[in-house]
Amino acid sequence: MKPIIRIEQLCFDYGKDQVLNHVNAQFPKGKLSVILGRNGSGKSTLFKIIAGLEKNYKGNVWISDKERRKMKPGTSTPVRLGFLTQFHQTTFPFKVLDVVLTGRASFSRFSPDQSDYAAVEHILDKFHLNHLKDKPYTSLSGGERQLVLLCRVLVQKPDILMLDEPTNHLDLHYQVAVLEVIRQLVNEGTTVLCVMHDPNLAFLFGDEFFVMRHHELVPVQSLEKDELKQLLEDTYQVPLVALDNRGVPMFAPQLK
Repeated sequence: MKPIIRIEQLCFDYGKDQVLNHVNAQFPKGKLSVILGRNGSGKSTLFKIIAGLEKNYKGNVWISDKERRKMKPGTSTPVRLGFLTQFHQTTFPFKVLDVVLTGRASFSRFSPDQSDYAAVEHILDKFHLNHLKDKPYTSLSGGERQLVLLCRVLVQKPDILMLDEPTNHLDLHYQVAVLEVIRQLVNEGTTVLCVMHDPNLAFLFGDEFFVMRHHELVPVQSLEKDELKQLLEDTYQVPLVALDNRGVPMFAPQLK
């Protein structure tokens, strides 16, 4: 399958601190590709480069055969990309409907019409959130907020969805709820790139896997339990116990 995103010899640094060193990777179309790795390993920086938020890099990032630097906001692009960042805060009690509606700004030029409201209603209904539409966003739980923010990205109708730690700070119920929504989107044809911290949830829901380590992005070539255990132990510097969940490898810290 032809990759929708190709990264070639990508290098990036903050002054004297090297973050990415000759990274090469391919992300296939219509799959959920998960990037694992320790805090500060460069995962979020890689996402910012792919999303077009950071342009001072060396190498090439190809999105549907167009180099990222040449893709300008407001111009015609081969694919539409949606990006959900790791952190979002607001102190204003906007209604949920209005928060999601801001995702239509590129379509409505900040003057939404009936089609924009219909798109918002459709996405909220699709993920069973319509009962929240008139509630203040600030009154929602962390899991509900994350689902609303995901809807705000989805009303942009992205071909590629980039999620930076979408289950961060969520309890297990909402971690699974968010990932089930993401899995549904992939099954419907959306390409998803996702940074995650929990390898177990990654292996349960993902299709392709990568590990960021030593400033490089390493593709996971095998899901064989012992090989994967060694890779994760080397990455996280923690001894692990390998488990099996109906054929899906899972790992727990090995206590001393």
